[in-house]
Amino acid sequence: MSIKAISTNIGKALLINAFFMLISIVISIYNGFDSAFTPLLISFLVTFITGTFPFIFVKKNHTTTLQSGFLTIVLAWILSFIFGMLPYVLWGGEFTLINAWFESVSGYTTTGSTILNDIEALPKSLLFWRSSTHFIGGLGVIVFLLIIIPDNSPAKLRLTHLELSSLSKEGYRYKTGTTTRVMVYVYFGLAAVETLLLWAAGMSLFDAVNHAFSTVATGGFSTKNTSVMYFDNVWIDIIITVFMALSAMHFGVIFSIIAKRSFKPLRHSVTKYYFGVIAVFSLIVAVSLKLQGGYQSWGEAAMDSTFQTVSFLTTTGFGQSDNSHWPILANTILLFAAFHCGCSGSTTGGIKADRMYIALKAIYGDFQKRLHPSSLFRTRIGGKVINEGIVSSVFLYIVLYIAILFVSFILVLICGVEIGEAFSGTVSSLGNVGPGTGTIGTMGNYSSLGPMVKFIFTIDMFMGRVEIFPILIVLSMMFKRQK
Repeated sequence: MSIKAISTNIGKALLINAFFMLISIVISIYNGFDSAFTPLLISFLVTFITGTFPFIFVKKNHTTTLQSGFLTIVLAWILSFIFGMLPYVLWGGEFTLINAWFESVSGYTTTGSTILNDIEALPKSLLFWRSSTHFIGGLGVIVFLLIIIPDNSPAKLRLTHLELSSLSKEGYRYKTGTTTRVMVYVYFGLAAVETLLLWAAGMSLFDAVNHAFSTVATGGFSTKNTSVMYFDNVWIDIIITVFMALSAMHFGVIFSIIAKRSFKPLRHSVTKYYFGVIAVFSLIVAVSLKLQGGYQSWGEAAMDSTFQTVSFLTTTGFGQSDNSHWPILANTILLFAAFHCGCSGSTTGGIKADRMYIALKAIYGDFQKRLHPSSLFRTRIGGKVINEGIVSSVFLYIVLYIAILFVSFILVLICGVEIGEAFSGTVSSLGNVGPGTGTIGTMGNYSSLGPMVKFIFTIDMFMGRVEIFPILIVLSMMFKRQK
């Protein structure tokens, strides 16, 4: 394991953070040296110096092994959390040490949960930094997976089998450099187009940029206390709904649609399944709102249900209505959407639609084998046979996911949290969704929870964002070295 290679790669991650801190400083200067100028300046200097430190002493490139690759991923995230919380801690206000840690982890993991009671009290420069953590974290995991592990390393193939479904591998049929460019083109392209549309729809340019950052990263941080509901603009609701749905699609599919100028990639079975789930869940929630939630019109119920269903399923977590007053059925569907989530190859968290679809197909195939023992039924996605190793890794991931969910839920209950909020908070944190139900719903926040509960939820956010395996592998490496 090369310590020099690890330190160099982590340095690159910190320099990316320093770059966005610098932009935040420029915004502070533009707004008359607001109250976050000094905290951001100190944070920038500390982060920049620490990030450049490895390059002073590491004179040449070093080969990244499988072990050092995993360790780099985990350490880069953790150090980003720590340096990213510096502006919050130094600014003060509601940001105690645990609150600053929570907000930082929530930002980088694109969860979008917040401890803030008054978001609008933050200066614009700090609001921009807050949204920037979403933007950095949204692209971060996939870029780390594609860049850090060398192309010619067998480790990359093993990592692909662990982390990505068949749809992800099918969407990225390029070399590492090309794949990274595809990710960047789609990511920045979606952000730029959404910014212009939101600006045209009535948002200020500042609000449009921040909400675009949150949308494409499927994060959910807003510049307003009441999130998207503040704007009370149907066009803004529609634009954000569409871009939430697009941002949770496989980026390779979006790139293929643009490059080939054809909607044929949308015919892929997982993509159709993803949009089918959105349609079915939205319909059930709309019916529940109309019949049980006191909504006067079907149109209003359909609009609110579609926005919030897409928001939860894509793990974005924006609030366009207050779900704390919604019927139990509607909130139950939202929680299942948070458990289900968007597609692999995107910025979403959770189990992901690909794994759910593969698991359902595999279960159906098992039933067919039991009914017809002599038949040769194989799991197929998009007309292609799925390797049994992939199917096994899918079920392994789902089992691990549920196990972590159960343990976290029990720990939160032990800390004295009410059962409904404990469960919804755990599902939301592990799925990187943000809001839950009750006081932590779409119009609520996590400020009333105890420090230990907040810390447990940040661990869940981290586990959900890096998709469990890298953390387990690093822990396994640590235990082996101790023996």
